[in-house]
Amino acid sequence: MSTDASTSSRKRSKWDGDDSEKSPQLRIAKKKAKVKTIEVSGSASQTKPATRWGHSVYVPPRTMHPPIMPSRSVYCHERLNQIEEGSYGVVFRARDKETGEIVALKKLKLDEEKNGFPITALREINALMLCRHENVVGIREVVVGDTLTQVFVVMDFIEHDLKTLLTVMPSPFLQSEIKTLMLQLLSAVAHCHTNWILHRDLKTSNLLMNNRGTIKVADFGLARRYGDPVGVGGMTQLVVTLWYRAPEILLGAKTYSTAIDMWSVGCIFAELILKEPLFQTKNETEMLQMIFKLLGPPTNNSWPDYSSLPLAKTMTLPSPQPHQFRSKFPHLTAAGLDLLMSFLTYDPERRISAEEALQHSYFSEPPLPKHPDLFGSFPSAAAGEKRRKPFSSPSAPVRAADYKLLTEFDIP
Repeated sequence: MSTDASTSSRKRSKWDGDDSEKSPQLRIAKKKAKVKTIEVSGSASQTKPATRWGHSVYVPPRTMHPPIMPSRSVYCHERLNQIEEGSYGVVFRARDKETGEIVALKKLKLDEEKNGFPITALREINALMLCRHENVVGIREVVVGDTLTQVFVVMDFIEHDLKTLLTVMPSPFLQSEIKTLMLQLLSAVAHCHTNWILHRDLKTSNLLMNNRGTIKVADFGLARRYGDPVGVGGMTQLVVTLWYRAPEILLGAKTYSTAIDMWSVGCIFAELILKEPLFQTKNETEMLQMIFKLLGPPTNNSWPDYSSLPLAKTMTLPSPQPHQFRSKFPHLTAAGLDLLMSFLTYDPERRISAEEALQHSYFSEPPLPKHPDLFGSFPSAAAGEKRRKPFSSPSAPVRAADYKLLTEFDIP
C-alpha cells in the first residue's frame, strides 16, 4: 500500500486538518528544514536530514535510554506488620510475592496534601537514589495503591534501630563495637556530603542495624541538596530532632552546611557510650543551657560569629567555666575524648568533617574496631519478635540432715 493510501485511510483527529497544509508560512518552514549540510570528520560534506521522525540526529535514539516502566501495585506485596509511624509516613514490614524477599514499605502521608506531591517525599526519594552506599538504606522502587494518595517507597528491611536496641540491650556496646558503628556511620555521612546531600535528622532512631553488625542510615525525609540556591528566605531552621540539633540552628542561623550533621554524629557517639541521649531537654532554651554547661559558654575565641546570630542577644550566658567532658566521660581515652570534642565544637567552621574523622587516631588505637560479623544478635522488634524470658531453672539441691541416698537395694 502506498504512503498516500495509508495516510488517507488513517483516522484523523481535529489537529490533522487540511488547513495547516495550506499555510504559506508552514510550507516555507518545511522547505528550509528539508535538508541540512553537516560536516563528517575525515570525509566530504554529506547531505543528511537534520531530524529523524522529529528527533535530532545529535541525540541518542530512545533505544539508548532505559525504558520508562509503570509503577507496580502495592498489592504485589503481602503486608506483615506495622513497624512505626513518623511525621512523614508509616512504615510496614512486607513480603514481595514474586521474590519472597522481606522489605520495608513506607507509605507517604498524602491525605492532607493540596499542592501536589510533597517536596519532602521527592527529596527523600532523590537523596536515597543519589546516596547509594553500603551504609545507607537501599531504595528499591516506588509502588502505588488504588488512589492517588496511596504511594509507597519500597526499601530494604533492617531488623533493628539503634534507639530501640540501646534500651533493650543488657549491657552497653563495647569500645571496639562503638568504633565499628562510628566508622560505618562516618562512611555513610561522608558519602552523602560528597554527593551534596545534607541529612538534617541524624539520630539513633534513624540508624538501622541488622543482625550482622551493619548499620544503615535511614529516613531522609528532611534531607536536601545544600548546593542548591537557598532563596530569599534562607534554609529552614525546623530541622534535626531537638536533642541532636546544633547550637547554630538553635540560635537562628539561616545558612548552614555539613557541620550540623557532624554535631548530630557527636551526639550519637556520646549516646553509644552513655547508653542514653547526651542532651535530654524539653525546649530550645534548656538545650542551649545544657550545651553551655558541657562545653562552657561560647567566647570570641571559641565561636567568633556567635554575636552575629539572630538569637544570640536574647541569651544570657553563664559565667566562664571550663568544659565538663572529662567528668562526663571518665572512661573515654584521650583520643576518644578529642574526637568527641571535635564533633561537639561551637564554631561550625572548626567542627571536624566526616572525612577527617575517619582518619582520627581513635580508630587505630587499641581496642581495634570489631568485625561486624562478630556482633551479637538480638530479637527484632520490627519483625514482631519478642525477647525470650530467661528459663527458670530449678535451684541446686540442699542436703538435709535426715536425707538418705538412694541405693540399689531401694530400687524395686
